[in-house]
Amino acid sequence: MTGPCVRAADAVFSLTNDALAQAGAREGRAIVPLVNENALILGNVCVGPRLHVMTLESPEIAASIEPGQFVHMKVPRMEDHILRRPFSVFSRDVDNGTVEILYQVVGFGTDHMTTLEPGLSVEMIGPVGHGWSMQARGSRALLVGGGVGAAPLFMQCEALVAGGVDVDVVLGAQTHGALVCRERYLDVFEKDGSDAGDRVRCATDDGTFGRAGFCTSLVEEALEAANAQGHPYDYVAVCGPEPLMKIVSGIARSHGVPCELSMEKRMACGVGACLSCVVETTSGKRRSCVDGPVFNAEEVVW
Repeated sequence: MTGPCVRAADAVFSLTNDALAQAGAREGRAIVPLVNENALILGNVCVGPRLHVMTLESPEIAASIEPGQFVHMKVPRMEDHILRRPFSVFSRDVDNGTVEILYQVVGFGTDHMTTLEPGLSVEMIGPVGHGWSMQARGSRALLVGGGVGAAPLFMQCEALVAGGVDVDVVLGAQTHGALVCRERYLDVFEKDGSDAGDRVRCATDDGTFGRAGFCTSLVEEALEAANAQGHPYDYVAVCGPEPLMKIVSGIARSHGVPCELSMEKRMACGVGACLSCVVETTSGKRRSCVDGPVFNAEEVVW
């Protein structure tokens, strides 16, 4: 980039840092300054139906990003499209300085991304947004991921398990081939010495794996069983289609369990200026890009 493009990028970067600092100040939380990093594509592979994982060498972002945060990517070879694209970070490897992004092909931009080969450089701003709660959330947690919504929860699962929290996971997808995160979740529990098969429960719309139908029935059963065992959940986190999150947050509320959800709205500017990603809350309109994407479920007005 040269000339006006450089100045525009610098202005957006400065605005994003300012917006995030203001959002953090309102909520009394510290904000890690953003970095603008040229990340090298190391891999870009198809892992399921219309699903791809891109691995990027991005040591600064890998070292600072927290579960639930995202990056704003300037996609190479799309010079006519000036807006960056937001992507949740699936996983990070601090030692190797890499991050992984799981993306679904839904239109021209993501279809173009499948053609990006290793060796290309991608300009990314991150870490952006308010992620999952990092405070100790009791002793037992239930994580619910629908479709690609399983990816933003993965780092939270790693963090909770590492912190000694008893974690269970419910995953839903259209078909068996779309449960692309399942093995990664199983690996987390196997490394921890847990019985991985009992920790990750799945449902598919077409019944090709796990429970046939929506995963919400598994959520209800898990909460009821935990109560019956005398070891109830004290934290639920959900990410996926909005109807799923609305249902899961309602189930959690009926059991008296605090719930967080990630509102992955369409975003344009990523700095809170355009208001394209507004979320209606009990305290007014909030911006998913800087006030979220993670919100307390009780604050969201459906």
